[in-house]
Amino acid sequence: MPLSRRTLLQGSLLSAAGIACRPSPALADPPAELPTSEQRKQMAGLAADFMKEYDVAGLSIAVSITGKPAYVEAFGVADRESGEALTPQHRFRIASISKPVTSTGIFTLVEAGKLRLGDYVFGTNSILGQDYPTTPTLQSLRPLGSSRSPVEQITIEHLLTHTTGTWGNQYRDPMFMNPDLKHRELINWTLEHMPLTSPPGESYAYSNFGYCILGRVIEKLSGRSYGQYIKDAVLKRCGITDMQIAGNTLRERASNEVKYYSQTGGDPYRMNVARMDSHGGWIATPSDLTTLFVHIDGFKDTEQLLTDDSLRVMSTPSTVNPRYAKGLFITANNNWWHSGLLDGTTTISVRTNGDFCWSAFTNTRSRDGMARALDLLVWHMVKTVPDWQPQKRA
Repeated sequence: MPLSRRTLLQGSLLSAAGIACRPSPALADPPAELPTSEQRKQMAGLAADFMKEYDVAGLSIAVSITGKPAYVEAFGVADRESGEALTPQHRFRIASISKPVTSTGIFTLVEAGKLRLGDYVFGTNSILGQDYPTTPTLQSLRPLGSSRSPVEQITIEHLLTHTTGTWGNQYRDPMFMNPDLKHRELINWTLEHMPLTSPPGESYAYSNFGYCILGRVIEKLSGRSYGQYIKDAVLKRCGITDMQIAGNTLRERASNEVKYYSQTGGDPYRMNVARMDSHGGWIATPSDLTTLFVHIDGFKDTEQLLTDDSLRVMSTPSTVNPRYAKGLFITANNNWWHSGLLDGTTTISVRTNGDFCWSAFTNTRSRDGMARALDLLVWHMVKTVPDWQPQKRA
């Protein structure tokens, strides 16, 4: 049953009180221009219309301008059954927005001199060659005259840009198969049973499995678990303390985590989300992800996690897909973004060329079109404030 406008606004008022109690550490001082009371009502109206259209339980949004908070709100409920009001402190599964988190971790290793984008992942003289020995089956697939099989030709850059040559998410995604297998077992199984369909670097296929492998690269080179390394090398440097890898079941729901609702027939609590760690496993607040994007946006308002050269490489698309860089979708006018979609979760984070960063999360997955509508919703909300239209910045 859709929520009423009154219920949504009540949730919004409660969330406003919550954010006053505990602001995000990295989004400390507000910008000069905050939305007026009337503008906030207009924004709440847009949110209410979106939630009614897609029967969304809860919606949480955080917007920053030039690295400072401009709008942080939550609407609706974290749990329909209990009626718990949603606040900005509630955490959501962020799904594939985990990919820019992982990409940032990879670039910290590059800057530390532990990794190059051209490094091989499998086979001899590679990062994971000792952990995942090349099988006779893979050896037999070596092209004539080549010393490496197609799988052995995969580099870190191929994984980052989804250009490995197979393992896409459109058909037989390995990350949603064999749910009882752990990372090592799943990678071995996939290498043995799912050969590449084209040479690495020649085609684009969005690959959750590729980012799963990147998580194992991080573990191999850092000597730490993937989650711990990201917390130490990325999140703590931004002042982010509440992000963690999700649990799978309702019983494993973390403190201050929302309850998930899917209208597409899937069960949010029958997936191995924890195994998705480096491609889709984090839980976070919208302020957390907005904070991270502020620290990798390339502007100088806030201390950046990566050098200018690293950010330039990270935001440069591959030759086979001009819309995807390395953990980031890229538009022609230099906006960066990533979305996330799982049963029970629809999310998006954006960095614009005008020095805005924002994130919007819901605890609902509805019919086709909802993800696009969530993206457009925040653009429309931002446009309700005329002063929030800064010129494009280099």
